Amino acid sequence: MPENFKSRRFRWGFNFFPAYRGTGGRIAYIADDWREVRVKLPLSWRTRNYVGTIYGGSIYASIDPIYMLMLIKILGPEYIIWDKAAKIRFRKPGNDTLYADFQLSVEETDEIKRLAEDAKSVDRIYNVELKDKAGVVHAQIEKTLYIAKKSQNRER
Repeated sequence: MPENFKSRRFRWGFNFFPAYRGTGGRIAYIADDWREVRVKLPLSWRTRNYVGTIYGGSIYASIDPIYMLMLIKILGPEYIIWDKAAKIRFRKPGNDTLYADFQLSVEETDEIKRLAEDAKSVDRIYNVELKDKAGVVHAQIEKTLYIAKKSQNRER
């Protein structure tokens, strides 16, 4: 699905946001429905560690906010979404640009809405891999997100 002007404008702005810009990562693509986002993390003077590979902090920080942003945009203002926990497994040093592809299906967001109707909150776990252009996995990240419907959260 192509980017539209609104998602492209968000991408440009977010890539200049100081907290994200400092990671060295860049959002390369946002689908106009926010169900797919692609991130790239180049090996550069900003992301290089002491031994010449991509710094682990840049690896994690470049992907950190993405699922939360996607869910905020897809579910809308009636939901509270926060990052709750994360695990990272470094598989191989990053010696070149790494890429991550984030996807959320309609079925997944429908399931979240269904679960949030009856529960105070819902935790969802998402996995993402940072790969080089040959498809070799360099890092695997597991993100746990907290999701609650605002009306449910106020009542309890």
